Amino acid sequence: MLTSTDGRSWTSATVVRQPGVDLRDPRFVLRPDGRLQLLAVAATGETTKEFQTMTWLSADGHAWGDRVPVGEPGVWVWRAAWHEGAMYGVGYATREPRFARLYRSGNGIDLQPWVPTLFEGGYPNESGLVFDPDGTAVCLLRRDGDAATAQLGRAGPPYRDWSWIDLGVQVGGPTLLRLPDGRLLAGLRLLDGEVRTAVCAVDPERGELTELVALPSGGDTSYPGLVWHDDLLWVSYYSSHEERTCVYLAEVGLTG
Repeated sequence: MLTSTDGRSWTSATVVRQPGVDLRDPRFVLRPDGRLQLLAVAATGETTKEFQTMTWLSADGHAWGDRVPVGEPGVWVWRAAWHEGAMYGVGYATREPRFARLYRSGNGIDLQPWVPTLFEGGYPNESGLVFDPDGTAVCLLRRDGDAATAQLGRAGPPYRDWSWIDLGVQVGGPTLLRLPDGRLLAGLRLLDGEVRTAVCAVDPERGELTELVALPSGGDTSYPGLVWHDDLLWVSYYSSHEERTCVYLAEVGLTG
């Protein structure tokens, strides 16, 4: 964990580790009680990997409680978001049969399947999830395999029935953010001949992604995080365009 007061000078707040386990792809979840929640997956095994999603809680980002397994073994809960007193998370199966699953929890710990088969076909996996002010849930879903185009899903309460639009483009590491002015943004890796990490505008009604900013990136690059702060979009991501793979933080001004 790294912390900073200005976004430029960073120091280590703590190290989260589990002996003998590969902890992968951590994600923060902001809880309504003010605490910070961390989601990551524990990968074990040498030749055949086993995956279990884990979570930790912290009041200050420095001291973290014990890890707690959540969800189901073999279903990787990628991201989660709170809405109306419940946490929802989208997980995906790490083995055949491949599917995406929506979980729900009243405490953020006891994740239970809410929509057992949220999506299947084309190896659905990583996702971004947001809730609009009117309660509509929006999910941006990566796919791989033969059918690798991303999907955009929408559902109203109670989020049992989803409609999906094929976006016609392959993406990686998606995340979603609704701006104060109502615009919906996606941070993702675009794979359309030139690999890059980018920020896109999302039109859920028309099912369109419009690239706004191509961040300095290339090679092995992805997994942006988006935060709106002081009227700027802050984007964290990693890239290998400067030979060594590094983590970057960009401040992006958006107009219109």
